[in-house]
Amino acid sequence: MNPTRSMKFALASLFSLGLSTALADAPAVHIYNWYDFIGPDVTKNFQKETGINTVYDVFDSSELMQSKLMTGGSGYDVVVATDSTLPNLIKAGVLMELDRDQLPNWPHLDPEILAKLQVNDPGNRYAVPYLWGTTGIGYDVDKVKAILGEGAPVDSWDLIFKEDNLSKLSQCGVAMLDGPGDIVPIALHYLGLPSNSTNPGDYRKAEELLLKLRPHIRYFDSSKFISDLANGNICVVLGWAGGVFEAQQTAKHAKNGRRIEYRIPREGAPVWVENLVLLKDAQHPQEGKAFINYMLRPDVIADTSNFLGYPNGNKDATPLVSQEIRENQGVYPSKAVMDTLFALEPLPHKAERVRTRVWSRVKTGN
Repeated sequence: MNPTRSMKFALASLFSLGLSTALADAPAVHIYNWYDFIGPDVTKNFQKETGINTVYDVFDSSELMQSKLMTGGSGYDVVVATDSTLPNLIKAGVLMELDRDQLPNWPHLDPEILAKLQVNDPGNRYAVPYLWGTTGIGYDVDKVKAILGEGAPVDSWDLIFKEDNLSKLSQCGVAMLDGPGDIVPIALHYLGLPSNSTNPGDYRKAEELLLKLRPHIRYFDSSKFISDLANGNICVVLGWAGGVFEAQQTAKHAKNGRRIEYRIPREGAPVWVENLVLLKDAQHPQEGKAFINYMLRPDVIADTSNFLGYPNGNKDATPLVSQEIRENQGVYPSKAVMDTLFALEPLPHKAERVRTRVWSRVKTGN
């Protein structure tokens, strides 16, 4: 799955411009990451502590990242890869197996996150959990209450996938992520079908459901919903937890009176993990391992969580994450909720084509 992140692209451009010039005669690590997915001082502090320069580049879609890595010779050492992309990258021989003896900070990792990750990285051989999150329901408390009453099913997918609810909520605006890898598996799950199904018949059922809902959805977009939810232009979004958290913080800082909440539906929701991986053709593997080990430090990854509003895969970092974030059950779910989450997996090419066609028809409404 995966998320277009919630910060502004301009900020990432500053990272790229300010951090991507390395001295030719100094050790360096070449990093490829989502365009707004790192704390502002991470690379600067890493360079200061280790003497290793950072050459930092960014992408805005998993598809772009995968295509660049699959062709080989990308020039990168460390890449941030979504868990659902790992099987294809591993099968293609793109990734280097990690030697944990060279990652002394590995024991800080959360065993529960490592267990979730094994669906796509058996034995946790290639990937180091970085940040993670869920896809669920973001909503304006007062607007939803005004339309559906006190009993609004905000903790259930029924809020969105029952047409009677959605048609009423369309008065104040409903948005969805623009992502077949998120929305279609959720629709399948809601129908009681495998979220990673390869059965074309299952996708016809998901398409039928989504087309019935389509007239009540204002737009599909993976970033616009953040400001719209904060400003009251929409009242419900099927979106990522981190994006909804940013909308919540934006509304608080604006003091506009909007109460924004995020819920993980009780029926279960997707969980995704972004991971640090080392490329097999890395030209600076030792520097890459040094950077990964640095990111495994609880204080370092906690700073990134505090900046972005996403949980991390480091159990010893939790006490260092701001209280507002770590006590937000939408960001850091309870054990009971964690048990309901399901990982998304890559589909065979034929099934992926079916899902893509379904999404195209749903977006266009025919």
